[in-house]
Amino acid sequence: MTLWQTVLDPFHYVFFQKGLVAAVLAGALCGLIGVYVTLRGMSYIGHGLSHAIFGGYAAAPLLGLPVVLGAGAWGLASALAINAVTRTRRIGADAAIGVVTTASFALGVALLTRFGTKGPVFDALLFGSINGVSSSDLLLLGGALLFAAGVFTVLYRAFLFSTFDPEVADVSGVPVRRMDALLMLVLSVSILATLKIIGVTLVAATLVIPAVVARMLSNSFSRMLWLSTGLGAAAGAVGMYLSFQLAIPSGTTIVLVNAAAFVAVLLFTGGRSLRRAAGLDDHGDLRPPVPLVGAVR
Repeated sequence: MTLWQTVLDPFHYVFFQKGLVAAVLAGALCGLIGVYVTLRGMSYIGHGLSHAIFGGYAAAPLLGLPVVLGAGAWGLASALAINAVTRTRRIGADAAIGVVTTASFALGVALLTRFGTKGPVFDALLFGSINGVSSSDLLLLGGALLFAAGVFTVLYRAFLFSTFDPEVADVSGVPVRRMDALLMLVLSVSILATLKIIGVTLVAATLVIPAVVARMLSNSFSRMLWLSTGLGAAAGAVGMYLSFQLAIPSGTTIVLVNAAAFVAVLLFTGGRSLRRAAGLDDHGDLRPPVPLVGAVR
């Protein structure tokens, strides 16, 4: 086989074609919502929700519910529970996330061990896999991306305001609590749709790394959205291709490609970009595209 044939060989397989499309959609989706997650200082919740939704995957069949519906409802309920516990101010957000999501993950492992199987499906949920991508998975990913893009487009200014200055946004009439709940819904749907591709243990990295790299490259909010979405999609495509050639789980490879992009940008731009990314939840130098006060009244 010639070098050119080796390079093009993966594209002859239908499962790879579907996996490639899924990786691009998953990367773009995580990159898009990752901007809001990182700017709000909520990076840890992406990691926690993926573990919570894993519990929903295991529990849904036992409750007689469709897996996607059951796992999505479980993830959303976990996110709202974390939000509610955090608002009581009796325990910190990190502690609330840790308690709710790790308990849900442990319950999922227990249910799968007792009533399910710990075979390929279990491994794919933990580390991601291209082998099981189906047409319904692609429809779910495409629908989740359209849903997220639609929500952030229609409510662009309200999300922008509540992300940059939630206290002033609340006083100005923006329903900040509802916006937070809606963001949790979008995040839950996004993690649910990408879990089979990226895996429980790695999906948080695909939410955070593209957004951090975009922040290192730009101090404009709108450019950060486009950069993060594009970087996530590109890392998904490259990671999926290398996953096939190197026989490494897809989620692992995609995360490694994202990490390589972070190192490359850091070496190219130097310490200034790193200092900018270090204060992700400090938006002092981040320029919103429109004047915020009054824009959502």
